Amino acid sequence: MEQRSFPRLARQVGVVGLGTWQLGADWGQVSESEALEILDAAVEAGVTFLDTADVYGDGRSERLIGRFLRQRPDAGLMVATKMGRRVPQTPEAYVLENFRAWTDRSRANLGVDVLDLVQLHCPPTPVFHTDAVFDALDTLVAEERIAAYGVSVETCDEALAAIARPGVASVQIILNALRHKPIERVLPAAATAGVGIIARVPLASGLLSGRYDERTTFPSDDHRTYNRHGAAFDVGETFSGVDYQVGLAAVRRLLPLVPPGATMAQVALRWIVDQPGVTVVIPGARTAAQARANVAAADLAPLTAEAVTTIDAVYDDLIRPQVHHRW
Repeated sequence: MEQRSFPRLARQVGVVGLGTWQLGADWGQVSESEALEILDAAVEAGVTFLDTADVYGDGRSERLIGRFLRQRPDAGLMVATKMGRRVPQTPEAYVLENFRAWTDRSRANLGVDVLDLVQLHCPPTPVFHTDAVFDALDTLVAEERIAAYGVSVETCDEALAAIARPGVASVQIILNALRHKPIERVLPAAATAGVGIIARVPLASGLLSGRYDERTTFPSDDHRTYNRHGAAFDVGETFSGVDYQVGLAAVRRLLPLVPPGATMAQVALRWIVDQPGVTVVIPGARTAAQARANVAAADLAPLTAEAVTTIDAVYDDLIRPQVHHRW
């Protein structure tokens, strides 16, 4: 697999990683054995970057990854976790004392002394403009609780504020064929600053898999049911904030782009990989087969100019009016 770098970390990772929100059972139930099979399949296929968070299953995802790390100590994995969403979302919560407690819990869950990368997990916007927050993160590095820190953001403005911070190693942002705005300013600014870009929600919560239609239903404990209108967290995290019916219409226009032997999901992932400035894309997987198929997107040829033009046109016609101004 193609390797790309986090310049401020002096580390390289495979361009397709694995997002592990689903291992916390927030997309419906995933058993421990299934979770370990997914992790094993991804790593065997070439994945070297895992993304998790302390809130995924209230630590379940981290603990499962920790178990896997003990089974595969020589796999050469980089594990990024996130912190901050287990408490009420007020800027006052983002202080050194809490950071120490949160990272100590993640270190215990993962079974490591030093966390590879800790990201603020879509904190309130004022946090990005508070010097004391980043001073506290620098302290965690100095105390060797963490090797580096980054941020996960909801908006492009938050991303740009974080990129301007000299200690920020990475920005995680929603980027996919239904969410183009980061291409305009965020990716170029990150490349100039040497900040890695982690592209999340790459398949728009599965919309870009091409497998859904008007009859598709999701379990009650799946965020695609309970957060479809933003009841639990930012609505942009579910289907990228796109109205479900509009998303289906968009994907139907994209399906003819899929070459023989490939899938819509792989084309959607390849579109992200082709974006200059992206370090790693982190699709999730509910099965080992899905994990292997996601990795195979890295082997597709770059999309043709005609395909890119079609994706841009679908975005402009159907998606831009809904999401571009919001995030």
